[in-house]
Amino acid sequence: MMANLQVRDIDDRLYESIRMLAKSDRRSISQEVVHILERYLSQPGSFDLNPADEFLQLAGSWEDDRSAEEIISENRRNSVRFEDANELFD
Repeated sequence: MMANLQVRDIDDRLYESIRMLAKSDRRSISQEVVHILERYLSQPGSFDLNPADEFLQLAGSWEDDRSAEEIISENRRNSVRFEDANELFD
């Protein structure tokens, strides 16, 4: 016999995200939730930080005396992104 789990008061956006994942994976919502939980629990330690904490760790990690406009201007001038040798567009 397998246990049942009932979850109440799920945010509509979260439910919709799970529903879309389930649909794309051709699973029921219940199967998708079990899959998500199994994947999460099978990787201990890989989910230590939540995304907000990870983002906050980056705050102040890059400092530059130049203005945003100067940085953008320099990067656009020196960019090789659209040159013929760029294999991304070959």
